[in-house]
Amino acid sequence: MKILIINHSDTRGGASVVSRRLLDAFISEGVDARMLVVHASPEGLRNPRIACAASPASVKRTFLAEEAWNWANIGFSRSDLFKIDSATFGLPLHRHPRVLEADAILLNWVNQGMLSLDEIGRIAAMGKRIVWTMHDMWPVTGICHHAGQCLQYTRSDAPCARCPFVHGPTRLIPELSARTARRKIWLYDSIPDIEFVAVSSWLGRKAAESAITGGRRISVIPNVFPVDDFHTLPRTTRAEACLPFPDDTQLVLMGAARLDDPVKGFDTAVRVLNRLDSIRGRRPVAAVFFGQLRRPEVLDSLRLPHVHLGPIADKARIAELYAHASAVLSTSHYETLPGTLIEGQAAGAWPVSFDRGGQADIISDPSLGSLIPYGDDDSMAHALNDALAADTPARREHLSAAVRAKYSPRTLVRKYMELLSAELAR
Repeated sequence: MKILIINHSDTRGGASVVSRRLLDAFISEGVDARMLVVHASPEGLRNPRIACAASPASVKRTFLAEEAWNWANIGFSRSDLFKIDSATFGLPLHRHPRVLEADAILLNWVNQGMLSLDEIGRIAAMGKRIVWTMHDMWPVTGICHHAGQCLQYTRSDAPCARCPFVHGPTRLIPELSARTARRKIWLYDSIPDIEFVAVSSWLGRKAAESAITGGRRISVIPNVFPVDDFHTLPRTTRAEACLPFPDDTQLVLMGAARLDDPVKGFDTAVRVLNRLDSIRGRRPVAAVFFGQLRRPEVLDSLRLPHVHLGPIADKARIAELYAHASAVLSTSHYETLPGTLIEGQAAGAWPVSFDRGGQADIISDPSLGSLIPYGDDDSMAHALNDALAADTPARREHLSAAVRAKYSPRTLVRKYMELLSAELAR
């Protein structure tokens, strides 16, 4: 069986990273797998298993067409433009050699002009088996990637009508969100054997609740995780790891592609860490941040000693930071399956997170981390303080072993192959 993973990139963003990991896992288990992207990294361009979907000019043309259409249809709002997609425009990938030769197509994150809904229908009409791995809520809503507190996508009478991302008197009637929801329903109805994979139980529940995907086949398979890339003991000194703190200082780590993305709740992280500073007593504690930070001034109010290391692409260096950390913090308003928490566990750092999204799949019992009711900053600070006090080699090994059992490439490739085999039998 020839499998083709289609994703926007092989490195840009969380969905790209885990899609590439899935490709590597398939290959390591002897599966004939390829990947098709519109933005390839330099390493990806050298990899014969990874191909570009189209020329840079074609990619730019469909991207601009899609974004211009969305911009006009949501009331010319730039603030929400990249929170939504309509998949009206896309590349003609049904003609691509990698698509033509594939038996099964694994769709991942395919937005921003990569694939239109019509094009997905054309690929399915070729007899390709379609599995859609969902990394956010977009396949189950009209146009948004995360619905937040909005439940319009669950309405059977008019899914995604009166979308909060559509603004002003310039909205077209019927509005873009409701129109796209109906297009998705028609598309899914035309592919009766389409299979959806949610990377967390939380996302699986959202898909089951949706009037767009409810009643369709939905499996839950977490993202592949490179367990062998992480270790529970540091292999470098603090100075070599660019950590300007003494060895007896315990570290709380927080990382993201963009730390001050509104979804990440970075202002909340500062408040929580300030509260930790007030209750930690004499225990030396510092905060370490990595990732892009467009507003570095938000750290001015952080009383705890801290360092911002900027974006880090070196996987070995990231693993080393986790090995030096005692805890990893997430204050996101919602997350599908936050990889930083899994990375923390793999290196023995205790994860502390709000319980709003797929975090419960990662912290599945109290021995694997601390889940805090959303918005309870004080409880989160105390959980961090308790986690630092209880950091031991035995606990670190327990966390790492849990990750190895749950997210190993072999385990998750087997689940995908079982799913594809069952679909083939149907």
